[in-house]
Amino acid sequence: MRFLSEADSAALIDEELAFAAAREALIAAVDDRAEVFPAVLAHGSDPRNRFTVKSAASTGLAGLKVGSYWPAAQPRHNSIVLLFDQAAGRIAAVVEAGVVNAYRTAAADAVAADALARPDAATLTVFGTGHQALYECAALSRVRPVGSILVVARSTERGEEFLARLAGRGLAGTLTPAREACLAADVIVTATTATGPLFDAAWVRPGTHVASMGSDAAGKQELPPALFERARLFCDLPAQSRRIGEFQHLADGAGPLTAIGDVLTGRAEGRRDPADITVFDSSGIALQDLFIADALLRRA
Repeated sequence: MRFLSEADSAALIDEELAFAAAREALIAAVDDRAEVFPAVLAHGSDPRNRFTVKSAASTGLAGLKVGSYWPAAQPRHNSIVLLFDQAAGRIAAVVEAGVVNAYRTAAADAVAADALARPDAATLTVFGTGHQALYECAALSRVRPVGSILVVARSTERGEEFLARLAGRGLAGTLTPAREACLAADVIVTATTATGPLFDAAWVRPGTHVASMGSDAAGKQELPPALFERARLFCDLPAQSRRIGEFQHLADGAGPLTAIGDVLTGRAEGRRDPADITVFDSSGIALQDLFIADALLRRA
């Protein structure tokens, strides 16, 4: 059995590998030979400590990812990926993937933005100042000519700390109120644990691309449902997005939802017009974890 420790995988990962693996995984998700199984949401002895088990199979790969969120721990987020030896029915590889998971999540949003955001999108608004928000800004800045990052923070202190971390990545940000940040945005990304809308739908301009990555469980919500009536809707996996993603708040029968993999393969249209508002819900699928773990093992 092969094993990559957290230190090993963190040393091997970069944005280029993550982007390529995420793109392959999102394309694989719309292949009839792939299967993404329902996520299992669970918690530790203390219900505040939560973990999710996501599993999948595709041509050549099968396995699962356990992602945990322990609010009082440091780091709060951790992940581990298990890949099967399908001939023997045993675990062939174990990849500790805490840092890798942040790259993987941001890469999915970058793949979607590369397919859906206007080519000239230059102003990025980010809601959230946590661990994931930093990776989102870095990944999205690779696929669009981002010259301005507007940061919406819950507190000035947390916002200033986040701006310093952005600067450490060579990125410049400005603390900005939510309404002003939305009205100026070409791309809006939400990276929070919110359970209610973070902004008003009327604040989103025509032509904006919006990405939600924080909604990955029942009850979570970042976007105003009124926005869905003005936008074209995309996600990583429609069935999961309606169950635990942002589109759990979509009215019954509303849609349609388009899997981003169908856009990437040319089977569905992405942005049709510069004035389109596009929304991408990234609830996170196990195929992303399997493909990135496989890529890391090959790089190792």
